Amino acid sequence: MRYFDYSFLEHGMLPAGLVNTVSAIAGLRERENARKDDYPDIFTRLESIAKVQSVKGSNAIEGIVTSEQRINEIVNQNSAPLNHNEAEIAGYRDALAMIHAGHETLDIHERDILRLHEIMLSYGTAGGGQYKRTNNVIMEIDASGARRVRFSPTLAVETPETMEQLILAYMDARNNGNINQLLLIPCFILDFLCVHPFADGNGRMSRLLSLLLLYKNGFDAGKYISFEEQINNRKTSYYEALRKSSEGWHGGQNSYFPFIENFISTLLFCYKELDKRFAAVNAKKITKRQRVETTVLNSLLPISKQEICYILLDISPTTVEAVLADMIKNGLVEKVGSGRNTRYIKPGY
Repeated sequence: MRYFDYSFLEHGMLPAGLVNTVSAIAGLRERENARKDDYPDIFTRLESIAKVQSVKGSNAIEGIVTSEQRINEIVNQNSAPLNHNEAEIAGYRDALAMIHAGHETLDIHERDILRLHEIMLSYGTAGGGQYKRTNNVIMEIDASGARRVRFSPTLAVETPETMEQLILAYMDARNNGNINQLLLIPCFILDFLCVHPFADGNGRMSRLLSLLLLYKNGFDAGKYISFEEQINNRKTSYYEALRKSSEGWHGGQNSYFPFIENFISTLLFCYKELDKRFAAVNAKKITKRQRVETTVLNSLLPISKQEICYILLDISPTTVEAVLADMIKNGLVEKVGSGRNTRYIKPGY
């Protein structure tokens, strides 16, 4: 059975780039925390947008999709699911809401992990709130369509005890004052993914647990800029980091650093995007046209007209649409997608 030891994090032998990223996050987090009390309305609006993007992004990674309209109805109006995909989406919505509302009382205990899994699969998928009862494998399909086993997770018979060891190892490490808690979180998530304790929903659970641990440690940028959407937008690098860090895992010979670096850089991206969006929303001294332009040009992600209107509540949709049309005409932005999926982004991104 696999045992876990995170003591390597206290040895101080960290890549220089990783140290710099953690320092940058600390600075941006301090700036964000200073703004929250003064501008609660802005953060409330950003949270509402991120909630939709998180539900959409985390499910899209697993190929679970529906229309933009239905995503908004399911998340914002608690609309009942109409099919299997929407049932999965509604379950993630409810589990995410539980973390948003109760992260202070939730913890990395078996009962809480199983409860979150049960809620996530509560709209029809069997096996919610139970560890896997049969062995599973992680497969991949190559360019020719051939399947192969990429990774063989923990055996089903060993899963309950392995999860107990994982949880205890995390609790032991978080009580170690010499271990940076932000670096510990992706180590736990990587091990969770390698154990693959459930028959279904392991990837989505890993993202929910990521948010829970980040929130509990005071890193809540993912509440306002979707952490899951960033993973979805960078799936190739995410899966490559996961592959590298899972090599030699069963024998305890794996390196956590590729996955740590990917996880931490994704979080930094969220903090940078939050900083840029806040600056655009709060720029009251410039014209409405300039604020729309700033919102789009400062966004590191493709942004929709609806999202712009929700961020800039005092600017009419007509004005936003006119500014976007001029920006396209002048080559300042590019339009991607069509219909309800239309997004705008600065050329070259």
